[in-house]
This record gives sequence, C-alpha cells and structure tokens, in this order.
Amino acid sequence: QVQLVESGGGLVQAGGSLRLSCAVSGITFSRYAIGWHRQAPGKQRELVALIYSGGTANYADSVKGRFTISRDNAKNTVYLQMNNLKPEDTATYSCKAAPSVNYGSDGYWGQGTQVTVSS
Repeated sequence: QVQLVESGGGLVQAGGSLRLSCAVSGITFSRYAIGWHRQAPGKQRELVALIYSGGTANYADSVKGRFTISRDNAKNTVYLQMNNLKPEDTATYSCKAAPSVNYGSDGYWGQGTQVTVSS
C-alpha cells in the first residue's frame, strides 16, 4: 500500500519560515519524482516544486529563491523548506509521487497539510 504523509504545516507570519515533510512508503522511492503542489481556496492546484530521482529540482517562478526542495533517499522523505513566506503562499500543500520518466501520470497523492501566512 502506497502512502504519502505530509507534515510541518501551520500558521506563520509573513517573512517567516516553515519546513514541510513528505514521508513516502510502499514504492521504490529512488525511482520516483516527488512534487509539492498547492491549492488555495477558489484557485487551481499548482505545482510549486519538483525533485527528480537524480536530484534535479524545478520550481514555480513564484517561489524561486524562497523555497528549496530536497530529498533523503535513505529516509524516503522529501522536504520543502519555505523561507520569506508571503500571504499569497497560503494554501493546502500536497505531495505527489510519480515515476521520474513520466511525472505527468496519475501517481500517488498525500492528504495535504495547511499552510497559513498572516500579514
């Protein structure tokens, strides 16, 4: 059974930091790309950051220079370090695992963790 469990969300003031974790089980972790997506109320879900099995990372323009995605293959965990948070970063953040060769496939999703940034 595949499981993705997010943690680390919460309430933070603008300019603050949070680190999200995505713990993955039930798949060969090293073969999967892991992405962090977010969805704010009334908005479409967007891909925030993606890390491939080899470590290459991509970021949405809106978070470049503020967010850093990393992975620990020994712990089957992906992290999203979020610095200089802004109110517009408020959303539910979810992680997705999909094969590195085809991240666009359906993949597996976690339940999500709420991030709220106050002004």
